[in-house]
Parts: sequence; structure tokens; C-alpha cells
Amino acid sequence: MDIDKVRNLTDTELMTELVTERRALYDLRFQLATRQLTDHSQLSQTRRSIARLLTVMTERSLDETMVPRTAPAPRATRGASVKPAARARAAKKDGAAKSAPAGTAAAKRSTSAKTAAVAAKGDEE
Repeated sequence: MDIDKVRNLTDTELMTELVTERRALYDLRFQLATRQLTDHSQLSQTRRSIARLLTVMTERSLDETMVPRTAPAPRATRGASVKPAARARAAKKDGAAKSAPAGTAAAKRSTSAKTAAVAAKGDEE
């Protein structure tokens, strides 16, 4: 089926045609498996027909749910944005290096506290 013909179909006709084409593809695959299929090009034609139907259905659903986009905010000039970004990266590296041992110790403490709580629960039971 041609794409122009598919676009002229109503939604219910699209669904009916999709069901029909999928059944035809099922039958073609069955014929292929039983070696009764003589024209193998029917498989690709049917698959493409299904793809056309699904494409038109997707286009229609996108048209209904399409939200208009706003224009993106203008970017800052390159020279102005390089220095603050470099400072942020440097601060992040320094902060991560300084706080890593403290974070590790805190993680060890919380793990040992959890272990102690589990052991206390086991003693109560």
C-alpha cells in the first residue's frame, strides 16, 4: 500500500489494515517454513506495508501530543565561560581530594554501626 493511500485512511481503518497486514505476514512466514512460498518478495513488501502503517499512526500521535518548544537561551561567549568552568573543575578536584579520607572513615563508621545493630538484634531474639 502506498504511503499517500495510508495517510488518507481514518484511525479505525489504519488499525484494521494493520491487523490484516500482520495476519498476512504471519501466513507468509508459515508458508515459508513449510516451503509453500514461491514469491519471497512478499515478505519484505508486507513488512514495509506494516512499517508505513505504524509510521502514520506514530505521526498522528505525535501531532496530538506535540508541545511547542521554546527557543534555547543564548550561550555565553567562549572567553567569558572558560575561566569560571576551569575554576569549578579545580575546586572540585581539590575538594574531592581533601574530603575523600573523611568520607571513607565515615563510611567505615556507618558500616560498623550497622553491623553492631544487626548483632544486637540477633542477641535479642
